Amino acid sequence: MLAFAAARVSAQEIPIDTSRSTIVIHVGKAGLLSAAGHEHWINAPISSGSIDESALRVNFRVEAAKMTVRPDPKVDAKAQGQIQKDMEGQTLEAAKYPEISFQSAKITKISEAEWKVDGSLSLHGVTKPITISVKRSGDGYAAHTILKQTDYGIKPASAGGGTIRVKNEIDLDFQIFARK
Repeated sequence: MLAFAAARVSAQEIPIDTSRSTIVIHVGKAGLLSAAGHEHWINAPISSGSIDESALRVNFRVEAAKMTVRPDPKVDAKAQGQIQKDMEGQTLEAAKYPEISFQSAKITKISEAEWKVDGSLSLHGVTKPITISVKRSGDGYAAHTILKQTDYGIKPASAGGGTIRVKNEIDLDFQIFARK
């Protein structure tokens, strides 16, 4: 009887389709000479996670070392490689903080296709509460949020005494699909 109940509970938890789901991060530029800087878009592939629509729960995990800066046609290959290396080593410190994770705590249905998701985001060794508005988009879920790097102990990169720097606020766009 217990085995049947356990199988029924786990059947409601559906793995995230990691091949279709995406998190894209936009890192802007700031400072007096920001025109000389570059904006970056980063792919943060979801490595695992699950959605439980009946229990209103979601969780996912990203491996920091698998995040990649999208190629920028305005940046040569050598500089592109350095940007990737700096993101992994200096910004994310991926060897020290290999995992980024999200765990929902409460999901409130706003409408037939919209939810308010309260949870905890763990990034760079810091766990903070976060609230995200999520909308159904086709057969997936879409969300957008803004985070401050300094809230997670990350110092935004800068050059030229701060005249060119990465914005503290970063934009995250989620498109998450459950495995069919």
